[in-house]
Formats: sequence, C-alpha cells, structure tokens
Amino acid sequence: MSGAANQNNKVAGSHTLTPAADQTVKQVPVEVKKAVVFFIGGAADKESYYLQGPNNNVADARRKLDTDFEVQKQAGRYVSYHLGYSDVRGSFDIDEYVLKPITTKALPVYLVGHSLGGWNGAHLSQILVEKGYKVKALVTLDPVGEGMMVWMGSDIYLSKPTPKAEFWINVRADAKKPDSSDGVADFGERWIPQGANVSVVADIHHYDAGRMFSVMMPQGYSPYDYVKRSIQEYLGP
Repeated sequence: MSGAANQNNKVAGSHTLTPAADQTVKQVPVEVKKAVVFFIGGAADKESYYLQGPNNNVADARRKLDTDFEVQKQAGRYVSYHLGYSDVRGSFDIDEYVLKPITTKALPVYLVGHSLGGWNGAHLSQILVEKGYKVKALVTLDPVGEGMMVWMGSDIYLSKPTPKAEFWINVRADAKKPDSSDGVADFGERWIPQGANVSVVADIHHYDAGRMFSVMMPQGYSPYDYVKRSIQEYLGP
C-alpha cells in the first residue's frame, strides 16, 4: 500500500478537443481510480450444492466492506462481485466472471475466498498475476480442497494452490464446539497452507465467513481492516 499503488489508474471516460486549425475530433483520456474486489463462496454458497443452500456465507463479508465504500461505489471507484467457487475455474469462466470486470491491468484486485472458494481463489491469484494483473491482497477463509472425494464431486482444481499476491492472509476455523459445517470442512479436508504473510487460527465455525473476515489477528488488525485500509490508501480522499 505505497505511493506506487496510486499510479494504478483506469481509463473511465474522455473529453474531446478540436483545435481551430484541425477539425478532427481527438479523445483525451480521463483517468479514474477503481478498486475491484471478488468474494468467492464455497459449496452451497452462491449456488446449491447437493440439495444444500444457497446460503450466501461469504456475502456477509462482502456487505461489511461494501458499506464502507458506498460513496465510492456510486462514483464508479469501487466495485465488488459475489462469485461461486466454480466461477473462477477454467478459462471460459475466468474470462467471463473475472477478467471482464477488470477493465485494465492497472486496477488493484482483491480476492476473498471462503472454503472451496478459498482453494479456487488461491489458484485464481496465481493465474491473474501470471497474466499481468495486480492482486493487492488475497484472503483465504478456512480454505478446503485437499480431499480427493471433494475434488471428484466439485468443480475445483486438483493440484494444491501456489498463491501469488502482494499480501496474503489465511484464517483457519477451529471451533471449540464443532457444528455440522465444521464436519463438512473436515470431510472436504481443510487446506492448511504455508507461506501466508499472516496466518491465524480462530474459534469460529467453518460456515461463518463474516466473522472470519472480521477476526482480530495478533498483528492488531483483521483481514477486513487490511483490505479496507489498502483500498482507502489507493483511492485516496
């Protein structure tokens, strides 16, 4: 979140200039900053999953951040999308649901993935960076996907992710009194990654993406705080 980020601009419009001696209409770009955030849900989140859901678990995290940037959203300087984990796997879906909204590679991109969405979202971070996009932050909320059985029954990547982002936060749910959602995560096999900039374990149920996004970490801030501050520093006043 440095001054360099403030150079990341999007061409949002143009003015026309027609010199008296030249009747050709010329377009002069008007540059507007814009932050793009993708919230990627897991099984039974955005779509039903074997007769369960949709439960919109990651939407709680999205609403919290959207509320802070309502003014910027109305001005076209902030936009967020709620995607399912299957929306970010495969070139066709990535082109349609991810690349189209990122209108220039100069825009900062933020990825928040929960459960299977954390697994596929981590893969997406690598894909975007290797294509030249700027993934400012990746947040994985109790990512799941290690199990062969869940791979066979879900549209997820088989290989373990190798995330690429300027900053990566991972939150693992470890509820002292597990509920059914924790059992589902155990069945799908939680991915306990190495290499995150910040990794924290929290007494939170697997389904509760909103609480995981807001959990206070030993560093004195939450994943939500980090993403919010990064966007604020980029957009400026």
